[in-house]
Amino acid sequence: MVYVPLEKVLDKDEKSIYKLVILASKRALEIAEGQPKLVNVNAAVKPSTVALYEIADGKIKYKANAKE
Repeated sequence: MVYVPLEKVLDKDEKSIYKLVILASKRALEIAEGQPKLVNVNAAVKPSTVALYEIADGKIKYKANAKE
């Protein structure tokens, strides 16, 4: 099991675990459907873990809607 520290993936301003879960799940679904990975990882790594690595590296960020 791969461990990604929570401090690396939570946004510094908001620190919302709920937004993190939604962001990671949407990105993992994109990866599972064939979108290219934005980080170099082994092919055996699951899409959910790849999504967390991308968030930790700052490649994927939460974009707030104007309605919020």
